[in-house]
Amino acid sequence: MGETAHEEAHPLDNAVWWSLDTRHRELSRARGRARAYRTDTSVFSAVDTFEEASWADLSELLGPSRGSVLFRADTPSDLPPGWITPRRIACQQMVVEGDALIPVPPVATRLLTPDDASQMLDLVARTEPGPFRPNTVAMGSYYGHFEGQHLVAMAGERLGFDGYTEISAVCTDLTMRGRGLGSALTYLVASEILARGEQPFLHVTDTNTTARRVYESLGFIPRRSVEAVLIQTPPR
Repeated sequence: MGETAHEEAHPLDNAVWWSLDTRHRELSRARGRARAYRTDTSVFSAVDTFEEASWADLSELLGPSRGSVLFRADTPSDLPPGWITPRRIACQQMVVEGDALIPVPPVATRLLTPDDASQMLDLVARTEPGPFRPNTVAMGSYYGHFEGQHLVAMAGERLGFDGYTEISAVCTDLTMRGRGLGSALTYLVASEILARGEQPFLHVTDTNTTARRVYESLGFIPRRSVEAVLIQTPPR
């Protein structure tokens, strides 16, 4: 279950690790060669390489019979004894270069804050764009579109490390779809990332063809396949 050293791979192939080990260190827990977000922030955890010592560190970090999600390109199918993988979700990692980002008409937005967390969680529960926790808003800048006092669409930044920032939580209330809100919010976040001299990237499940068409219309192209692998640590 070994692999080549992570220094030889592209950081986007293990984006959760690099995010936890750099930009989001203050949001993380660490033990040896394993990292995990605080449970109020994200479901993700990571190891540097898939070796026995890394699995041992991750097991100790998470605790017995605890769930988490590995999100990378090469999680092995044969996990160590006692580990369980209830589900694997196939995704595409997509990227865009600065001159390839395609403008779309803007919509009214404002920067979201921790005071908006309850509305953000409610919107996520209705639209299911992916995992979102009460403190996920601390991972980066999130923007929302409101109808009156109600948040009806949003997008923001999640994983991030030197030169790269992920766009995530792109979602629109079912009653507001077809108005270009998702495209406008994704474009806004991507533009801000590019303005900092970084490359935007995002992830979309293989089954979400509608979202993929939206991202392609903005100039995003597939980089590689990745998996969100739900894991459970061994019992004591």
